[in-house]
Amino acid sequence: MSAEAMAAVRERVRRLGSLPYDDIVDAALYGSGGFFAEGGGAGRRADFLTSPEVGPLFGAVVSRFLDEEWDRLGQPDFFVVVEAGAGRGALAAGVLAAKPRCLKALRYVCVERSQVLRARIESSLAVEPAINIFGTLDHDDDDFIAPSVAASLAGSRGPIVTVLDDLPALSFSGVLFANELLDNLSFRLMERVGPRHEGSDLRPRWAEVRVGLSDDDQTLVEVLVEASGDLEAEAERLAPDAPVGARLPLQAGAQSWLHRALSILDRGRLVVIDYADHSSSLVTRPWRDWVRTYRAQERGGHPLDDLGEQDITCEVAVDQLARVRAPDLDISQSEWLTRHGVGVLVAEARDTWHERAAIGDLRAMVARSRIGEADALTDPKGLGAFRVLEWVIDG
Repeated sequence: MSAEAMAAVRERVRRLGSLPYDDIVDAALYGSGGFFAEGGGAGRRADFLTSPEVGPLFGAVVSRFLDEEWDRLGQPDFFVVVEAGAGRGALAAGVLAAKPRCLKALRYVCVERSQVLRARIESSLAVEPAINIFGTLDHDDDDFIAPSVAASLAGSRGPIVTVLDDLPALSFSGVLFANELLDNLSFRLMERVGPRHEGSDLRPRWAEVRVGLSDDDQTLVEVLVEASGDLEAEAERLAPDAPVGARLPLQAGAQSWLHRALSILDRGRLVVIDYADHSSSLVTRPWRDWVRTYRAQERGGHPLDDLGEQDITCEVAVDQLARVRAPDLDISQSEWLTRHGVGVLVAEARDTWHERAAIGDLRAMVARSRIGEADALTDPKGLGAFRVLEWVIDG
């Protein structure tokens, strides 16, 4: 984070007192001078590697999944896929390169909050205005185009790709896909502490971990404050057996995002892929196991260190998402990829490699790379252990 931005955070703390963790995380990731605002993110030469960045295989499997969902919806002429947290567009590029059967109907919407990353998508993909997918919103505008008319005008000339800075305001039928997005949404942080020693109530309680300033007013430090009644009640409901010293994230940001995502899907499927666990398990683990930072392909320091210069992630608590709506499917990424044909694609690659290894041409090298990509994507101690959550909306 820039010196000016860091100074602004310190000034907010001086003026308002200690701030909740979600304020600091949001500023560190998305605020002026923040990690994503400055273009940090995924890539082989960037700060961390996501499944789409491993290589084109992930996009190829996702394209097979999209074809399956397109078939389930009756092969509509207008098939919208919204990717939330699109980064620099690696997944979109992989899907398009795989040329799914739904390609002519495909309207692919890359949603990315970072202006820098949106610009990278626009520089690498053929991007069209959102009006070509969603029409216009203002019925009083002389140039108003209803979404149905936009679809008709577009005809079958897909794919159409566009970029937005937020989820669409209009509802749609299709797929909403979020890969490693929810772990980057801000969260409140709670800690189990001892009883107040007042009266006969000796039960442990919950305090909120907030962020204040050191005695010299220069360094951000954690401070424990008495939690508000609603925060304490929520933490107690989620993890009543947590031991003293345990920490717990309260992920209202992820819940809010899920509620909104479900509200804009008329028919189709919402897919979320991320680090995930349950609140009852998180409180048994060291908190720095599930709040992680990344920088230059390595684990970073404490979340309050070097704000804006490292990624801050928090494992997604599935039970907290279920307060909005329980997922219809919860399986590992390895299982999900297998369901959607990664084995078929790898078998084809092995055949190609055996046929052309002696030639050593580009097709042989691509085939060999695909085999290695599959190993990485399905590794049970790595990306393969990610959880894939699905919500089905039948309208």
